[in-house]
Amino acid sequence: MALNTIVLVNQITNLSDARYCAGMGVEMLGFSLQPGQPQHLTPEAFKEISGWVSGVKLVGEVTDLPAQELEELLLEYKVDMLQLNSLYFIEELDDLPLPIILRVLIDKDTVEENLISTLETYQQHVEYFLIDSEDFSFIDDTNLRFLRDISKKYPILLGFGLTKENTREALEKIHPAGIALKGGTEIRPGFKNFDELEEIFEQLED
Repeated sequence: MALNTIVLVNQITNLSDARYCAGMGVEMLGFSLQPGQPQHLTPEAFKEISGWVSGVKLVGEVTDLPAQELEELLLEYKVDMLQLNSLYFIEELDDLPLPIILRVLIDKDTVEENLISTLETYQQHVEYFLIDSEDFSFIDDTNLRFLRDISKKYPILLGFGLTKENTREALEKIHPAGIALKGGTEIRPGFKNFDELEEIFEQLED
């Protein structure tokens, strides 16, 4: 299947998700590399899962991990890109050996000017900005306007508020570089319900 936008699926924890997403044409699969973080995968589990998929970029997800420890972690995980879920110093980003996806949160208290300042500061140092939210579960008219405005200038992956009902419309109105979704847990080993992902992928078919 060919999807009409870039898709990143985060928090991959099992082979079922990885193979399904790769087969559906997802461009990037995200794995939590950092011990103690949700959905963390051991190096052994990562190697086993990643060995079964091809044609996708493997993204390592980390949060608040010192840059030196991150570089050491990369010796155990052979990924193609890094997703940083917190801000790092510019100098630290430039020292990292892989392209960067920087996750940036918006919430009900976000000041648009401050967020734009962050995007402007980091623009030359990252591949994509993953715009996510822990406050908003849907895209309202205000969010839509702001997301459309920043997508005109910055490489945005839209990471919240997408459903089977609004994905196509959101892409047409916002024009992000792509979207970011989340994997899930298996019902039991080898068995997984893909209904939610499938319904969104159907909205992305050419």
